[in-house]
Amino acid sequence: MGKVAVIMGSTSDLPVMQEAIDILKGFDIEVEVDIVSAHRTPEKLFDYGKNAHTRDIQVIIAGAGGAAHLPGMIASLSPLPVIGVPVKSRNSIDGWDSVLSILQMPGGVPVATVALDGAKNAGILAAQIIGCSDKCVLDKILVYKEGLKEKVIEGSKKVQK
Repeated sequence: MGKVAVIMGSTSDLPVMQEAIDILKGFDIEVEVDIVSAHRTPEKLFDYGKNAHTRDIQVIIAGAGGAAHLPGMIASLSPLPVIGVPVKSRNSIDGWDSVLSILQMPGGVPVATVALDGAKNAGILAAQIIGCSDKCVLDKILVYKEGLKEKVIEGSKKVQK
């Protein structure tokens, strides 16, 4: 089974990105976590983006706040699918700067983008991508989705009483 890389611009992004790490581990997917700043460690970013696929990584989840260049820059360098997580940070304009920086990619450099602080969904999407070629992961996703359905059914029963 391949790995998912969860990278972020700084340690301040970790509380948000932890949700992706947790959901991936819940699906028994190996996770590589690192800090890769687009602005403060550009050499590391270039090396990471160009070589992630050589380390059995199948999907990269990149979270960043503010100007949020990390997901797009990684996508420009890597042949792997990249999922961007806009993070509402201290220096953010209500998170919109991060959302638009990740969402508005030029043609030819796609970044799948989840909601502001939506790292959990990024982890689920990465698992679904891996599940396309790994039946064990796919089976776990099916169980997870069934669990979501059961929670709604139980909630519906509670409110109807």
